Amino acid sequence: MSDVVTVMKASDVQAHPRRWAGLVVLAGSLLVVAMDMTILNVALPSIGESLRPSATQTLWIVDVYSLVLAGLLVTVSALGDRWGRRLMLIGGFTIFGLASIGALVVDSPAALIALRALLGVGGAMIMPSTLSMVRVLFTDPRERATALAIWGSMAAVGAAVGPIIGGLLLEHFSWHAAFLVNVPVMVAAIVGAFLLLPSSGSARPAPLDLVATAQSMVGMVALIYGIKQVAKHGLDPAGVVALTLAAVALTMFVRRCLRVERPILQVRLFRHRGFTAGTLTALGSTMALVAVVLLGAQWLQLVDGRSPLEAGIALLPLAIGGLVGALSGPAIAARAGMRLPLAGGLVLAAIGYLVLYAAPDPLPYSALAVATALIGVGEMSLAVGSAAIMASAPTHEAGSAAAVEESSYEVGATLGVAVLGSVAAAVYRGELSTGHLAELGVPADAAGAVRESLASATALAPQLGSGHELLTEAQTAFTHSLTTTSLWAAVVMAATAALVWWLTPRDLQVTDGHH
Repeated sequence: MSDVVTVMKASDVQAHPRRWAGLVVLAGSLLVVAMDMTILNVALPSIGESLRPSATQTLWIVDVYSLVLAGLLVTVSALGDRWGRRLMLIGGFTIFGLASIGALVVDSPAALIALRALLGVGGAMIMPSTLSMVRVLFTDPRERATALAIWGSMAAVGAAVGPIIGGLLLEHFSWHAAFLVNVPVMVAAIVGAFLLLPSSGSARPAPLDLVATAQSMVGMVALIYGIKQVAKHGLDPAGVVALTLAAVALTMFVRRCLRVERPILQVRLFRHRGFTAGTLTALGSTMALVAVVLLGAQWLQLVDGRSPLEAGIALLPLAIGGLVGALSGPAIAARAGMRLPLAGGLVLAAIGYLVLYAAPDPLPYSALAVATALIGVGEMSLAVGSAAIMASAPTHEAGSAAAVEESSYEVGATLGVAVLGSVAAAVYRGELSTGHLAELGVPADAAGAVRESLASATALAPQLGSGHELLTEAQTAFTHSLTTTSLWAAVVMAATAALVWWLTPRDLQVTDGHH
């Protein structure tokens, strides 16, 4: 048995009396953070009209949140272990709430980028703290698996409900409302945290290590930035330098963590096969899900002709499937062990992506609904993966386990948009050659924009005599990009499932994280 995993002390087994009420606070705050990420996608067109950001500024408005979040996860988790997770949570709720109020005075793209960075700080304080707090509140492994499933399902529900809330708000208010919706929830979360959550810190917090902190920040920010840069511009100097810097900084960070007895991130947790399997599940699932949902939401609006609100409602099968999967996963794991729902959920999601790929042409909405429902149910692997990750870590290392899990979500989401998004862009561009666009009467100076996005083709079409033909061909190309990307998402999920099946010990149980 790894020297990292320790036997539970008797004091750990005392169940917290208000644990389920506390879970409501933790799950609710995660729901808002998850919603915030998808509401922005719906609000971007309105923000573009209001603030007129350049293309680079628009990218920073979207990207700065995940860069800040990824850079701070390890540090914030270590500080939560030291100062107390409740204090860290309340700090995160406060920053997130104040930054959301700050949207009222934003009058330039630069101010909005700064605001999104501040939201990233709040998000980094909230997300791993909620996860490690679940580990502390629920000492019974079966209860913890259910609690983690509810916690995990909030991310899927938030991602699906975000566009609905965003669409409703934007039909009646300005884009500022997309931020202000966070404020009442954060106020309620602060009150709830004071009343219901224990002041939990680690019994053995790691000493503050400024060198390791700097290495983790530089490494994670450079990694996320480098992946995004290479996806957008190919192997350009900035992307290569960023990825090289990330490799050097993260290697130095891991070596430093392995050298000291109490590091700020307990890298030795990866010796536990269940922990590694859970982390890979989070990475692979998020990579496939983020890319296909992003493309699916655009397809619903730009090809199927729905409003943002209607598109959000059309994605509800994903949220419903996610709830079913998250709540049934621990029950299956309790009967059959963790291996079946971990790998089986990934296989089910892979089948969902294949449904999209194999659907008849033109793609009917019914195929998307069936596919997203299957993908949602397949998210049971994420719920059980969380249980495997958190069960592998003793309570005093809950912060490290939470930081690894959250980092795998961030890296997975970034890789999904970068790698699978690049596949989608290549398929779309491949079907709209410059020569063919010239035959359709598209001016040479507009061809680049049309090949870059369906939104540009949709905007240009009414100005051309052959506009209807251009729009039909661009929509067909986009649909093919969605279905081809779904095939690659299925490949990612199947490969992850095989690796997770091999890694997960056959006898790994919900009640037993130690192997």
